[in-house]
Amino acid sequence: MPLIFLPEPEISPGILTITGEKARYLATVLRCRPGDPLTIKDSRGNAFASKIVDLGKKNVSVEITGREEAERESPLQMVLAQGLLKGEKMDLVIQKTTELGVQCIRPVVTGRSQVRTTRKTDRWKKIAEEASRQSGRDRIPDVKEPVTLAEFLGESDMNGIILWEGGGQPLKEALSSAAGSAAGNKPTPFHILVGPEGGFSAAEVEEASKRGFVVCSFGKRTLRAETASIAAVSITQYVIGDMGL
Repeated sequence: MPLIFLPEPEISPGILTITGEKARYLATVLRCRPGDPLTIKDSRGNAFASKIVDLGKKNVSVEITGREEAERESPLQMVLAQGLLKGEKMDLVIQKTTELGVQCIRPVVTGRSQVRTTRKTDRWKKIAEEASRQSGRDRIPDVKEPVTLAEFLGESDMNGIILWEGGGQPLKEALSSAAGSAAGNKPTPFHILVGPEGGFSAAEVEEASKRGFVVCSFGKRTLRAETASIAAVSITQYVIGDMGL
């Protein structure tokens, strides 16, 4: 069944008009027709059953018929803090980690970042929305504006891991020791900090460790930054999230 996200503050039974890019998507990409069913999700993760009443290239009218009960979000509040990557690598990381269930993506500028400024945040938000739609998620991850690593670490002490090719605990061991309050009745965000193409400096790793991050590595092989991010999110979701259920 087709699925779209709408930033509506409140959706209630009745006729709702969809405009702009989402209307064009339904009409020209999905080639929907009047009478077709449609699932609509708002920014809070609520899902609504609807059917298309009238359809044009600029406006689509749908009838909201009721609520849908489907909880597809991981109980693990996972935040990916990703060192800015060149070209399409950042697009790939945002797409795949969204599919895997991250709830927030924090682009960070580190000492070795080859990209230090960007105007791609709006593009990344669209990638995250499309990946959420494709994977059937209830929510779209919050993609933040880039900040420096110092600004990110200065926000507060954090629970999570930092990946470093220079050493550290095995990832499985690090997840066990860093999980802490990431699960339970009152979960707190679990951060995964991954560097850019050049990795982190020893000083950056030391500072992250002071702020509560557990230093870990993938072992003998050095992964590309984009591979490391996707692998780390996958393994974390399996070990302390909901992929192993």
